[in-house]
Amino acid sequence: MHDDMKRVAEIAVPVERARAAIDLMATYQGWVLELSRMRREAIEEAQASGMTQAEIASHLGVSRGRVGQLASAGPPPERAFFGTDLVTVSLGGKPEAGKGPEQNPSAVVVQEDLDNFEHLRKLLGGMKLESKYEVIPPTGIINLNRENHVVICGPRLSPIVAQVLEGDHNLRFEKDRAWHLVDQEAGETYRSPMDEDGSAGDFGYLGRLPRLDGRGTFLYIAGIHAIGANGVVHYLEHHLAELYREVRTRRFSTLISCRFDPETREVLESRRVTPLYRHEG
Repeated sequence: MHDDMKRVAEIAVPVERARAAIDLMATYQGWVLELSRMRREAIEEAQASGMTQAEIASHLGVSRGRVGQLASAGPPPERAFFGTDLVTVSLGGKPEAGKGPEQNPSAVVVQEDLDNFEHLRKLLGGMKLESKYEVIPPTGIINLNRENHVVICGPRLSPIVAQVLEGDHNLRFEKDRAWHLVDQEAGETYRSPMDEDGSAGDFGYLGRLPRLDGRGTFLYIAGIHAIGANGVVHYLEHHLAELYREVRTRRFSTLISCRFDPETREVLESRRVTPLYRHEG
């Protein structure tokens, strides 16, 4: 910290010094938020282990009332599920309808995925995380080697994502007459009700998968149909805290089922239909 402040102070041009100071303050504020999240999580863990507020206060050298304040101050522990800084949400892009490759078509995003980003933006904002979205080009080429990254894109739209998914030995997308999901561990197949009888339901995949550089992970969401990804986001909106307690920031995968209103396409309910398969340890 001292070296950072000295570096800023030694910048000769005033406006550049001001810009550097603003950037450094933003960095420090981000650290303060993350540290307050860690503190809140640690106090919750201590209480869950059986320690009383009085015992925690004694260890921390603060009053019992102060422990109560600290236990509710700062972002919730599950914020770490998404990251510690600006979250990038990558949405699968499809070529513009009616245009061939020679016309250099623009990438378009289905409405369901734009809705997914809006729901995630609100969820993340409630935990003091900013977010932005980007569109994966029709080639499916995407940089997965980034922090704070969520990918919403079916494997058929990105060969890179499909390649990473092959490393999940428990759950996978397969295709015969239609795309579907398979729980290889349990020997169960999950086909979309939209394909079976036309009813308003779908399944989606949720996981934390390894980056290609081996230096981290990214969150991955995809449905058999686009609405299946909405079901996964709905599940995160309602079950994030308990999911985080189970897996923290470790690698995992699971399948989510959802029902939706066929008129509005709004997800009505979502639930987990497979175990949380852990990919580490």
